[in-house]
This record gives sequence, C-alpha cells and structure tokens, in this order.
Amino acid sequence: MQKDFGRVLTAMVTPFTTDNKLNIPAAQTMAKYLVSNGSDGLVIAGTTGESPTLTKEEKFELFKEVKGVVGKDVPVLAGTGSYNTEESVNQTKLAEKAGVDGILAVVPYYNKPSQEGLYQHYSKIAKSTYLPIMLYNIPSRTGCNLLPNTVARLAEIDNIVAIKESSGNMDQMTELKRQLGNDFLIYSGDDSLTLPMLSLGGHGIVSVVSHLIGEKIKLMVQKFHSGEKEEALALHLEMFELIKTMFITTNPVPIKTALALLGFEVGGFRLPLVKATEEEVTVIKKVMQKNNLL
Repeated sequence: MQKDFGRVLTAMVTPFTTDNKLNIPAAQTMAKYLVSNGSDGLVIAGTTGESPTLTKEEKFELFKEVKGVVGKDVPVLAGTGSYNTEESVNQTKLAEKAGVDGILAVVPYYNKPSQEGLYQHYSKIAKSTYLPIMLYNIPSRTGCNLLPNTVARLAEIDNIVAIKESSGNMDQMTELKRQLGNDFLIYSGDDSLTLPMLSLGGHGIVSVVSHLIGEKIKLMVQKFHSGEKEEALALHLEMFELIKTMFITTNPVPIKTALALLGFEVGGFRLPLVKATEEEVTVIKKVMQKNNLL
C-alpha cells in the first residue's frame, strides 16, 4: 500500500466556467501544470477545491479526469470526508471507482463528535475501502479537534497512513510525532507553518501557495531534509509575505484570484463564497509583482 504521497502535495482549486459549471479541461490543464512545477501529488476536492459546493457526480468526474491526465506515477488524493459517515463512505467508494490513489478525509464539521465518535467515523471509512487514508484535522473550520491520542488509535488501522495537520498548534504537532513515530506521515496543512512542522518531524506539506511557487516550496523542503537548514530558512522568509497574502480572505478566494491574474481559466466562486474585493485584489497584485509573478 502506498504510504508516501510525496513531500509537496497541492490542494488544487476547482476551475469553473463563466456560468459556474465544472470546467474539466481547465482542471486537467491545472493538474498538468502543477505536476510540472513542483507538485509531487494532488489533492482534489478539498477545502481549496470548494468541495462543499460540488455534487457527488461532479466530484467523481473530477477525480476520474484529473487522475486520467496525470497518470499512474502522480498520486491523486480525493477529498471524500463530510459530516455524514455514510455519505463519506459512499464518496470514498466512488473515488475508488474513479481510480485515485488515496483519500483525504476531513474531521466531520458542524456536528462536533466526541473523540470516540471520530474514531468510529474514520474506522468505518477505513473498513469500506482498500485505499490509503490521510486524516485531515482543521479545527478552525470544523469546530472539532482530532486529538493525538485518537490519531494514535487510528494509526493502528492498516490503511490510515497519514494526517494533514492544520491545528496550528506546535505542541499538538510535537505530541503527534511523539506518539506516532516515523511510520505515520504528518503533513503540514498550513503553508506558513511548513518549516516549523518539518523541524518537529513533519514529512511535507499539503499546500495552497504551491499553485504559484511550487518549485520554491519543494526546494525549501528538500533543503531542510538534506540538512541545509539556513538555506531552508532563507526560502521560508522569502516566501512568507506571499504566503500570508494568499490567506487575507477565505481560501480559495485569494489563490483563485492570483491564478486568474496569471491567465489561468479558473472561473469564479459558488455561493456562499464571493470574489475578492477591489482592495484585496490590489494587495494580491502588489505582492505578486514584488515576487516577480506578474
């Protein structure tokens, strides 16, 4: 079973047409671009991919068509988690049929399950599939924190192999590493915390800003793992302003705005997300120019 999806995964945006329909050709173009510019693998229909507003039919098509265009050597993880365990299982089975390499399963949001509820939720998903699973902990969006003790229990299940940790809590990251050792892979879910997470034993990053500077992010990760810590820090500092700017409003609004400025056909947003304000666009343009992207 594949456990290592690479060091740099991009949480890919979902392109829409001018009338807000799914734009598969643009998604395929984006996927190929990312793979050619620093991404070891892709996460499809995650938060950045506006998963809450995609239908199950759209997700299946997206999984199938993106995997088809990047080929067998590029890991594609499908976002199949939700606040409904049965629906998460059904989505995971569809992802299997689409030919993906693994799934990303977010902590159930809104209904705030207990730690035992989280354990049962993920256990049921894991039993329903042969695919490897990356847990996704992002309390700021879900209202529920997947604690290290629970992750350690889940790690005993054979096909639960990694976590995207987006709590922003370095003590929690330390405890995860302390309990899980080296076999279970921990990915940073926050671009600005990639280097600190690596220093605490993180394996890599599920990135948003890699849409723009994938090669530079990959270089930073490589420098760190090869022992060139000062060079890695210099790259982190160099990228920091751009990274923070890509989160000046709700993700994926800034990154889609930046991609549109670069000429990519990404379309708009499905409500309740709306486009960036004029002021936000000005800030995004300015930092992109400063980083020689425009």
